[in-house]
Amino acid sequence: MPGTIVEERLRWVQPIAEGRVTLRDVAEVCPCGTRTLERWAAAYRQGGAAALEPRSTRPRTSPRETSIRLKEQVVALRRATKLCALKLHWRLAKEGIALHERTVGKILKAERLVRRYRVKKIKYRYLRAALKPGELVEIDVKYVPGRIAGQRYYQYTAVDCASRWRYLAVYGEQSNFHSVCFLEEVLVRFPYQVRAIKTDNGSIFTNYYLGTYKRSDATVKTPHALDQFCASHGIVHYLIDPGKPAQNGTVERSHRSDQESFYDRNRFRSFGDLREKLRQWNTVYNDLEHCGLDGRTPNEALAAAN
Repeated sequence: MPGTIVEERLRWVQPIAEGRVTLRDVAEVCPCGTRTLERWAAAYRQGGAAALEPRSTRPRTSPRETSIRLKEQVVALRRATKLCALKLHWRLAKEGIALHERTVGKILKAERLVRRYRVKKIKYRYLRAALKPGELVEIDVKYVPGRIAGQRYYQYTAVDCASRWRYLAVYGEQSNFHSVCFLEEVLVRFPYQVRAIKTDNGSIFTNYYLGTYKRSDATVKTPHALDQFCASHGIVHYLIDPGKPAQNGTVERSHRSDQESFYDRNRFRSFGDLREKLRQWNTVYNDLEHCGLDGRTPNEALAAAN
């Protein structure tokens, strides 16, 4: 008994090829059809027993396959912008190109342009409350990498949680005075009324956790300058829990974008050069599509809130 498909086919085809029997006689007893025997016999005469090896019937091309030109456009856009598949889908849609985000992801995966992430064993499901612009603004400080002309600088960042609109400013030091000055600038430039801000527990934002400012009954002895400013403007100042930066996640994610898309790609000659390039980058950021906004930009989200 034949043990492989090739041996089974050879059992029917070899007598025909050697001329011992005719193809018509074999077709009368073979479970396969005449057309199949003809195809096997022709393959055997051309390539021998190896030609009888079964081949895949999967089509080599598909009428719905994405064109090579469009694939190259997706790859070039990915390398130029470093955007994810969903954001590339939104960007192409604005250019009049309808390409599903899953298709974009498959193209990037085939070209090995995707980032490998660790698989999280525990998944948390967060319930996000719908916010209005200005209802909550997260503020934080980021160290400007390296030194510019021997001087270290600090980037103050304010992000509106509802629209992801943000404002950046750079100072030569971080202090209570600069925290108040930065918040004043945010109030002037943000088109909506700021009702609440959220910061970490750094000394430039609060003195609640500084023991030297507390009485024996754990009440704050001297109010912080930022708290006094917020009270005079009717702004609520929220503090995250100590050691929980994820509670300030919107501004922390913004800082990661700054590092990857701005600081890693630029060099600065002076403080003025840093301020000008940072202003241009902030303008670009407010016109970028965000997953948290379902493909809208921060400026579009603010315009839609009117």
